[in-house]
Amino acid sequence: MKLTVDLKPTPTSLDIPDIPGSASDPAVNPMDVFRNMVASQLAALGSLDPVVVYQAIDYPRSLENGDLAIAVPRLRVKGNPAAMAKQWASQFEPNDYITEASCAGPFLNFRINKTILTQLTVHAMLDKKEKYGHNSTGNGKKIIVEYSSPNIAKPFHAGHLRSTIIGAFIRNVYDANGYDTISMNYLGDWGKQYGLLAVGFEKYGSEDELVADPIKHLYDVYVAINRDADENPTIHDDARAYFKKMEDGDEEALALWRRFRDLSIVRYKDTYARLNIQFDVYSGESQVGEGMQKAMKLLQECHLLEESDGALIIDMEKYKLGKTVVQKKDGTTLYLTRDIGAAMERYETYKFDKMIYVAASQQDLHFKQLFKTLELMKFEWANRVEHVNFGMVLGMSTRKGTVVFLQDILEEAKETMHEVMKKNEAKYAEIDDPETVADEIGISAVKIQDNSARRIKNYNFEMARMCSFEGDTGPYIQYAHARLASVERKSGLELNPNADLSLLTEPEAINVIRTVAQYPDLVKSLINGYEPCNVVTYAFKLSHDISACFENLWVKGADPAVADARLLMYWTARMALGNAMRMLGLRPLERM
Repeated sequence: MKLTVDLKPTPTSLDIPDIPGSASDPAVNPMDVFRNMVASQLAALGSLDPVVVYQAIDYPRSLENGDLAIAVPRLRVKGNPAAMAKQWASQFEPNDYITEASCAGPFLNFRINKTILTQLTVHAMLDKKEKYGHNSTGNGKKIIVEYSSPNIAKPFHAGHLRSTIIGAFIRNVYDANGYDTISMNYLGDWGKQYGLLAVGFEKYGSEDELVADPIKHLYDVYVAINRDADENPTIHDDARAYFKKMEDGDEEALALWRRFRDLSIVRYKDTYARLNIQFDVYSGESQVGEGMQKAMKLLQECHLLEESDGALIIDMEKYKLGKTVVQKKDGTTLYLTRDIGAAMERYETYKFDKMIYVAASQQDLHFKQLFKTLELMKFEWANRVEHVNFGMVLGMSTRKGTVVFLQDILEEAKETMHEVMKKNEAKYAEIDDPETVADEIGISAVKIQDNSARRIKNYNFEMARMCSFEGDTGPYIQYAHARLASVERKSGLELNPNADLSLLTEPEAINVIRTVAQYPDLVKSLINGYEPCNVVTYAFKLSHDISACFENLWVKGADPAVADARLLMYWTARMALGNAMRMLGLRPLERM
């Protein structure tokens, strides 16, 4: 199949070869037009598979060498790579799209037509807008992403924040790559701790405080009863007895637990809405009843259970995964049992192609045990489950006490940003709802700091640095977006989709377009490592490229044709930056 690209007013129309694995539509990925042109001609010159050539094409480390590059050893051909690079560079015939081929040692470098790149990129953005960068790689495939999953008796803290932010990002990545995604919040809402909570509530509970702030009150009750239990261990016996009643279906015991759960979920939903995060399914350990019974029956049938001091365990020592308890001697269940039952029920319900659990690296052993157990139970879908882990947040503290609730973090970030905003009285006066804007900038600060390093790394929580407008922070990205929106507002012009883009000749403008053109490649790559920091790096790069334009590439006061072209460039940059921000779960601001 050949794809004809007709560019006006550029006087060229060429057949673009369609190569499997590339976008067949320049509106999906403008850079693939150039890559396909290189791959098809080079494949013919070297009798190579065009798919192998396409996959070897990369961006060079330095633009001095060209716009696209191939390391010849990646083509897996026999011979001297430097000699082959020299031969193919001399034989390559430039065209309207690929203007030059050269070599540097074992590298082949190619320069592309910047006017055509600009046209393809801007037209792609005009066509796709918020969907620019999206592709159809995962069409027909279903993914479950389980994340956040706080425990109802404990505070929603920084650890849950990481799972929430990273999980929502992974969900966005799969959405953008065309998958049918289901986001699931699997609440820690079952177990002996709820017996402990019920015993504590009888002693310390307040109906008014429970309704006013259920998560905080239940946490205070939980801390108080744990302190008592340290001095009086029989409280643990009472808690176990209460949880046994819950597992046996005692309606009075379940009614109190249900109230705790329902009130907590309402409050969680408020917090998630504030963070710009939605879930398709609220599940929980308590929901896995029938599945858990089936799981225990199957474990018996597969001869995986052993008795140990009255409890039932699975011995995975030969896999270097230790021993794990699946049923206590009093007959109550544990995490692993419920996770097995939940996985079985989810596959029956959704027939997923992949299920991802987003949880801290402290849970690594648990998930290895879970996945090995599913494999030993001979589920054909056992290889479709994946644990995406992350490091810890260090140095957490707020002005409001030692327990770091997420609400405290967000409130402190909002207050910090609000104080910064007030310092510019003129701009502050232009904002309709400064409280909401301050909150949004604060949330951006928290999310960008969390996403700035690789997932697995621990990082230090630093409120002062995080909330700075200087350097690479969340507020800086929001400011770049708001400034682009301001250029559009103050230009006094309507966006002209037919602007003469050949007038965008300045290096700063080309750099912006080149970075925008690379966004679809970024989206496609994210599925391999789930690294939000790659999107953060992209957003900073684009913000810096944009900043370099503001000084000289004016819209207001420029020649009308030039003004139209520049306005279209700034709009394209704003859309790309906004798309990257949305991928990270930020709401792009237009004034701040």
